[in-house]
Amino acid sequence: MAESSHSQVFRDGLLEGLVCVVSGAGSGIGRETALELTRLGAVVVGCGRRAEPLAETAELAVGLPGTFEHEPLDIREEEPVGRFFDRLLERHGRLDVLVNNAGGQFLAPAESISAKGFRTVIELNVVGTWLMTHAAATKAFIPQQGGKVLSVTLSPHNGMPAMVHSGAARAAVENMMRTLAVEWSRFQIKTCSLAAGQFATETLLTKYPREVVENVERSIPLGRTGRAEEMAWIVAYLASPAGDFVSGTTITIDGARDNWAGPWPPQALATDEGSVVSEERRSGQ
Repeated sequence: MAESSHSQVFRDGLLEGLVCVVSGAGSGIGRETALELTRLGAVVVGCGRRAEPLAETAELAVGLPGTFEHEPLDIREEEPVGRFFDRLLERHGRLDVLVNNAGGQFLAPAESISAKGFRTVIELNVVGTWLMTHAAATKAFIPQQGGKVLSVTLSPHNGMPAMVHSGAARAAVENMMRTLAVEWSRFQIKTCSLAAGQFATETLLTKYPREVVENVERSIPLGRTGRAEEMAWIVAYLASPAGDFVSGTTITIDGARDNWAGPWPPQALATDEGSVVSEERRSGQ
């Protein structure tokens, strides 16, 4: 966590010399990812729409082995995005990893979502991701013949009621990463999606209905929500040389929620020993 100057998982200095961008670095998974990369020695440039949360992340990064820089940025605006990367390259001369973490949605029945609301979610999650990815590639990754794009999406993939706009947007991002992994492989650019399940971030705990928050753990086979640092560790692994052959895929981090809703075995099928007994076995067949 932020209190320690060392990673809980990786060796000191693992990412020294790397320059990384993390969008949405002012809170939740984005903040913890930015801090973990900084702990490992990277130069991390965080961005987000509001300056205050970014400044709070910067305070937490004081004393860490790497450096954390930050500036406000609306990733939906093409020209500001371009200038953001121009300034970064002027300061550091290169970029190694882009983490597309910024995103957002709202919980609503599909029939109540207006065209404006749907466009807002698409613009933030799809257009914003594209603008950041395209600028990073054309300004840094293609000229230097290498780089990594890690885009945070969502799980489960089998449908998310009241989140049709976000489900559509995140599916688009996952296909975007798969396509770019092939098309930009000639430039040694690797692109992946990281599908996050239910994580105990401030957004989940404070912005969603209490009924959802109180019951979310019951929907996860592992019986708990994720922790922000667990996503940060995946990002750090992929940013390191260990991730150099990983591209064009979606890695799902959700406690098996993508495969099954709730614990196994279901209570109605469980014996006292916690196993599932078939009708045939109970009848001696």
